[in-house]
Amino acid sequence: MARPLIKICGMTRMEDVALCTSLGADLLGFIFHPASPRNADPDFAASVKTGRVVKVGVFVNQSAQEVVAIMDRCGLHAAQLHGGQDMAFCEAVGPDRVIRTFWPETYASPEALLRDMENYAEVCGHFLLDAGGKGQGGTGRSIDFGFLQHIEIQTPWFLAGGIGPDNLDAALAVNPPGLDINSGVETQPGIKDETKLRAVFDRLDKVE
Repeated sequence: MARPLIKICGMTRMEDVALCTSLGADLLGFIFHPASPRNADPDFAASVKTGRVVKVGVFVNQSAQEVVAIMDRCGLHAAQLHGGQDMAFCEAVGPDRVIRTFWPETYASPEALLRDMENYAEVCGHFLLDAGGKGQGGTGRSIDFGFLQHIEIQTPWFLAGGIGPDNLDAALAVNPPGLDINSGVETQPGIKDETKLRAVFDRLDKVE
């Protein structure tokens, strides 16, 4: 398998941005949700200059207009929608800029999940599959990776849900095009653990 794209989410400190960038992260996530312990100040996100690394904003309750305004202010390349937003919302943000979240645990079967994702395929550039339910994230829990082994998702997608050094191999086994990593590489919410991050990227360097 090819090395998946790696998104490290929950950026709150410039030193973590620098570390993740130096280790080879492809995307960095900034959470714009006041209820989250990883909530990012827009001024901080705007100050981050990442070069080739893609900046992603994570949004839950904002309107499409608010999402676009924050993206413009902060220089974000993509919006990860974590509130179950509908197709019109995705179109308003811009399909090529949308990473729309789905929660496999809320579906009765893999086929039901696949049908829902297929409905959104034309209004989303990427999907993200996470543990929990709508509006949740950073729970530290993994989804049942086996749930995904028997469906073929055509749209590029990220796998999330408590991924870290201890369960990275299990996550890689379902051959995700991308991994979204957050709580599994933290010492506390919003504070990244250098040892865990280095362990993750060391393992990824061995992916062929």
